Amino acid sequence: MLVNGCDCSIVIKTTQKEMGIPYSDETIREAISILQEEANIEGDGVCRGIPKSNGVTGCIVTPLTIGTVPFLLHLAMGSAGAPLFVSETRNLYRHHLSLLPYEDGPRFDLVQKRGNGKWLYEGCGVMGFELRIQREENIKLKLDISGERPPVNYPYNEIPETETGELFHGNNVTYRINGKEYKNIYGITLSAKKDEGIKQELWIKRILEYEPDIPHLIESMTVTAQLYREKYECRNFGMFRLSFTNVVLNSEETEINASDAVVGPIRYYVAGVTTAEVFTFGEGRLE
Repeated sequence: MLVNGCDCSIVIKTTQKEMGIPYSDETIREAISILQEEANIEGDGVCRGIPKSNGVTGCIVTPLTIGTVPFLLHLAMGSAGAPLFVSETRNLYRHHLSLLPYEDGPRFDLVQKRGNGKWLYEGCGVMGFELRIQREENIKLKLDISGERPPVNYPYNEIPETETGELFHGNNVTYRINGKEYKNIYGITLSAKKDEGIKQELWIKRILEYEPDIPHLIESMTVTAQLYREKYECRNFGMFRLSFTNVVLNSEETEINASDAVVGPIRYYVAGVTTAEVFTFGEGRLE
């Protein structure tokens, strides 16, 4: 998840919500193609390329916080069912999100502030994403952004403040495979591309001591990230959960050439369904 870019301020605007996402790396830029102008048939003529704007392209990498995880996972995964009110709480809603096999997910505008310049990218969409969970690191989400409109100057001085809140961390994550909790999983990377249907890969990094113990065919897998704090009215608010079905081994990437335990990745295809369960306050809206 290496990104060549610079620190900047990013605000995402939908019809219902504006959110400044926390510290991020980005490579959001205008997409340029070249129109080739051929020489005349007669005479020497001149061949030249004429730049043409093709909208916007690039990506954003941001850590997930208690305030951003419902909104950003909704943009990444592309579908949210009706929010379900959580009983015995004051104002807490639970959402189920599904990664559906089509490209046209939620559309949004993006405001980029870099140095003294502010740019507005309209009608953007997420064409793919990468979610990385790893011990000793904050949980991060990379959104691959695409749009058909070229950027314009953002004329307003005020933009929403960056959403602050506790960061989800890879140490506070549990993994269950086929109903069994695995303590030796070091982290996962979920990569999804929305191009003529969904293509999903799941990389599982685990500590291998003696022999492989994660099955080649995973019928069900859940990954639960939590914030361990006592101040929340409902502990569920400080968590999100990913669920996978029908996960099939593609390749074993670990090379064992040591007497001690090693950390190595296993590469899977997600042939079934990916869903997320997230929580939010307010009116339960993610748009």
